Amino acid sequence: MEASPLGSVDKALLALDALAGFGAAGAPLAVLARAVGVSKPTLHRTLAALRHRGYAEQTPGGAYRLGPAAVSLGSTYLAEENLPALLHPALTALSEKTDELVHLGVLAGREVVYLDKVEPQRAVRVWSAVGRRRAAATTALGRALLSVQDLDEAALARFAGTDTSTQQLRGALDGARTSGIADETEENEAGIACIAVPLLRAGRAVAAVSITAPVERLRGEARAERVAALRDVLPPLLPADLTTR
Repeated sequence: MEASPLGSVDKALLALDALAGFGAAGAPLAVLARAVGVSKPTLHRTLAALRHRGYAEQTPGGAYRLGPAAVSLGSTYLAEENLPALLHPALTALSEKTDELVHLGVLAGREVVYLDKVEPQRAVRVWSAVGRRRAAATTALGRALLSVQDLDEAALARFAGTDTSTQQLRGALDGARTSGIADETEENEAGIACIAVPLLRAGRAVAAVSITAPVERLRGEARAERVAALRDVLPPLLPADLTTR
């Protein structure tokens, strides 16, 4: 591998990588030094600089771990306002693969907000707009997002509201958890169906991606092909710390 143009910065980045690998428990200086491949005095100075800026911290037992400044980098990078730009190439690839309408959405209270969409070459008669809101309980996007949450009966009832029944929502979420794919058929528009998957960061859903198509293209073998596209096309194109189920 080509040598880093600035060794001190490279050591700091390697130290951050090592700290991330040891998780919240952290690791003693000697263990980290072996992982990074530098002497303890050298790493001690690097860690002191990282601690000064909040990128590393010490536990009461003396172990080193990532600090709040490092943790916030990922959250800032994947903030809602950045997601459309980060994920647009993945949405485009999915739309091109399936020749279907693709949406990106996030949860906002009881609703899903549509952050981005990519339209196919062929026309799809769907009322769709960035910024549009729909009840999460009746959309594939919303069900994908809710399916990774541990919702009690009160929460289920709150999300169901007057849009659907608690029983129907529970069944939809159970199905999404079992198959890994959330769906809805003609619950929002006649003749239109959707399938969706959540995008996870550290096990928490931060967004969801859906395919929207006429009902006949989300049945049988055609549905299986679009489910396969969700599972195969998206993962390689996601930012490093985002995954699908």
